[in-house]
Amino acid sequence: MSSAFLPTDSVALDRAVRRLAESRVQLPQLAQLANPALIPTDILAALPDVDPDAPHPLNLWRVHWYNDPSRRGIQSVPAHLVLGPEVTGVAAPIVVLLGARFPMIAAHKVLAAYGCLVPRLVSGEFDPTRQRALWPSTGNYCRGGVAISRILGCRGVAILPAGMSAERFNWLARWVTDDSDIVRTPGTESNVKEIYDKCNELRRDPQNVILNQFAEYGNYLVHYLCTGRAAEQAARSHPGLTVAAFVSATGSAGTLAAGDYLKEQHGARIVAVEAAECPTLLANGFGEHNIQGIGDKHIPLIHNVMNTDLVVAVSDRSSDGLHLLFNHPQGQRYLIDRRHFSPELVASLAGLGLSGICNVLAAIKTARYLRLGAGEAVVTVATDSSAMYGSELEKIERREAPAGFDAIAAAELFGQHLLGVRTDLMMELTRHDRDRIFNLGYFTWVEQQGIPLHDFEARRRQSFWRDLRSSLSTWDAAIAAMNLRTTEGTA
Repeated sequence: MSSAFLPTDSVALDRAVRRLAESRVQLPQLAQLANPALIPTDILAALPDVDPDAPHPLNLWRVHWYNDPSRRGIQSVPAHLVLGPEVTGVAAPIVVLLGARFPMIAAHKVLAAYGCLVPRLVSGEFDPTRQRALWPSTGNYCRGGVAISRILGCRGVAILPAGMSAERFNWLARWVTDDSDIVRTPGTESNVKEIYDKCNELRRDPQNVILNQFAEYGNYLVHYLCTGRAAEQAARSHPGLTVAAFVSATGSAGTLAAGDYLKEQHGARIVAVEAAECPTLLANGFGEHNIQGIGDKHIPLIHNVMNTDLVVAVSDRSSDGLHLLFNHPQGQRYLIDRRHFSPELVASLAGLGLSGICNVLAAIKTARYLRLGAGEAVVTVATDSSAMYGSELEKIERREAPAGFDAIAAAELFGQHLLGVRTDLMMELTRHDRDRIFNLGYFTWVEQQGIPLHDFEARRRQSFWRDLRSSLSTWDAAIAAMNLRTTEGTA
């Protein structure tokens, strides 16, 4: 767990400097990823010639929300969709940040991976010449970790459930140097404990460093600064909009940190989302589901539970059904011919991944529950794109339309899962509710993972999270110092 900047090993730091100098790697500061206008002009000039999907050092400077549609240039406003009443049935605009614009993995989890490894690297906590970076995940974070590791010249190991989408494993197979660097654990999306068990086994080797996104405060901080600011800028780009709420599936809870930023700056409500089939926050529940990438059955250590305002559950039948509707030719034809959606809007909806659809549905539920008006935006995130879930379509179609998918089946899905969004399976949290959810984390972090009780309890106070943010400027100063050393070629 890396909660503050504490230099620990000058020898490891010297080795890291040499490794980055050899690879000609310059590290972007977190402030530059939050505001790409601060990126040096010579780097901006070089970026258009670099393939955004290549393991190239300059792609580190694309790990932000402001990439243009080609992902080779930068735009002034973060990439986002605005979904209006014709789609959502609510007056409040739903603003959706697009994670698919991120480099290498086309998902915003590469930002979390950067925020977890680089602070350890510049503080001497990680030696890229001798240690392996292990990335426990349900899919996108471990891909981001493998990409960042490869650029930084260290060995990255993906740890993820065996039942995740084929697209995740196909990507990993192209990026790892050895098949043993893909570790498959039992189960699917809900089997996070099995990932932890494998991590505890691998931790016995001192060369293995576990970068657990559920417990790394770098994940929280990079989203607080970068995703929080991007959400703010996306909403502000539409005159007259205020930010009424930020909605995100819990997952590792890193993305939810953007809600802390938006509450602090705009008084926005913070809404945590989970699968209805696994209602951990709502009811201390458990279960299996197919909203890949959101993780569950526990409370992440980096979730600022005591600042969360609402919990919303969404069924995977809804995210699966809309994934089929948005991507099947018959579904797209129905949306254009019968619902009068523009082809551009249909193409945008087809780009949403399963967790992105889940977040949109939770945003609709939030807007309806809070009775938000046309000037009150709900901001959410599409972590990745439908490109990660093509292999799921056939399975969903067999289940939802065994007699064949046609306009009638499309209308049924649209009515049931979009027009029929209700305000059930959600809770506005009281202090008692927050305490219950917070206390549930004890069993994972204190009893199972050995976090000292004092450190666990400290997170109950908002002063803990405010103090944590002071690390951001310290880390950026350390990144600048390392860049100076690698440029000079000194060790």
